[in-house]
Amino acid sequence: MNRALPWYSWMFIVSPNPPRERTSLNCAATLSQSSKPPTLQVEKRKQCALSMQVVVLAGGFGTRLRPWTYEIPKPILPMLDKTLLEHVVEVVPSDKVDEVVVAGGYKIDDIEAYFKEADVSYDVRIVRETEPLGTGGALGNCRDVVSGQFVCLNGDIISSLDMQVGLDLHQKNRGIGTLALWEVQDPTPFGIVGLDDDQRITQFKEKPAPQEVFSNLINAGSYVFEDDIFDYIPLGRSSLEREVFPVLAEERKLNGFSFDGYFIDAGTPKSWSLGVEASIAHERWKGGKRIDSNWHADDSVNIHGDSKVENSMLSTGASITSAQLSKCSLLNNVRVGSNSKLNETLIGRNSTIGKNCTLDSVVVDHDSIVPDNTVLSCAQWPLIE
Repeated sequence: MNRALPWYSWMFIVSPNPPRERTSLNCAATLSQSSKPPTLQVEKRKQCALSMQVVVLAGGFGTRLRPWTYEIPKPILPMLDKTLLEHVVEVVPSDKVDEVVVAGGYKIDDIEAYFKEADVSYDVRIVRETEPLGTGGALGNCRDVVSGQFVCLNGDIISSLDMQVGLDLHQKNRGIGTLALWEVQDPTPFGIVGLDDDQRITQFKEKPAPQEVFSNLINAGSYVFEDDIFDYIPLGRSSLEREVFPVLAEERKLNGFSFDGYFIDAGTPKSWSLGVEASIAHERWKGGKRIDSNWHADDSVNIHGDSKVENSMLSTGASITSAQLSKCSLLNNVRVGSNSKLNETLIGRNSTIGKNCTLDSVVVDHDSIVPDNTVLSCAQWPLIE
């Protein structure tokens, strides 16, 4: 009997190999379900330097990308033909990734369902939050399933980071953690670090006031940890940045390294669009192709008339008629009418943008019709009353 395919089925690449069994964890009271005893898994990871776990902190609600995230949780939003989470994990060399542990709560069943079917080169384990726990609590919630040295990543970062550099520094300096760092002009919205000549972190301050700034190097949300980190994380809700890192910095148990290239927190329409632009420029896709500065999912994409389209993601069935698009993301079967001008706009699948529309930094829901002559900026569609 035929059954309806889930929304994400279009993203799958059929693998010739049968799917691996994957396990999930209700972390409040449940131990890992595995065919191997936990002690053997611990010993295996301690003995094999080529194999480690990657924890992805994915506990947010994706509020700034609504209404897309009402249906699709942010970790599995499609950026080109891969999910955001897959892009995040790519900073770790693929031969180092044994298992990805996803720590989250919002629509976690959808994330689990996606990765049961997805063709990825690693196992995926789900650790569930029954309530928001903060960055420290979310990581601490994984203490029963994570062992040895591991990588921990914030779940919405698109960057040029090569985590091998961090692994090498961690091997050299030891300690409990090694943090990736990014240089900015104004560090006050971020966590800042002081770094000595040996790349050991001497201070950590989250969101300093202007008079408290002692560095322009900020925490880039990507870490190498030893499992000793769990000794510093209390049970329940806590913050790595406010409660754990300052203590470890004072004890000189953290290292830090900066990197160049690009660093994007893809949590807003504007930054999502920057992430798409960077992913196109650096060819971060499995299939499809780049035409000029755009990514085309396949040959069903049609750009008609005198349209001007740049730095945009054009999924299957996209149809653009005499319109201007810059840094836009179009999911499957989107139509854009003539004389419309769209900038940094995200359009859900099966949606139509009418004629003569002007949309700037707008997120359009799936299965929507935006009427002719609509003008919107920094908004959601349908409009929230």
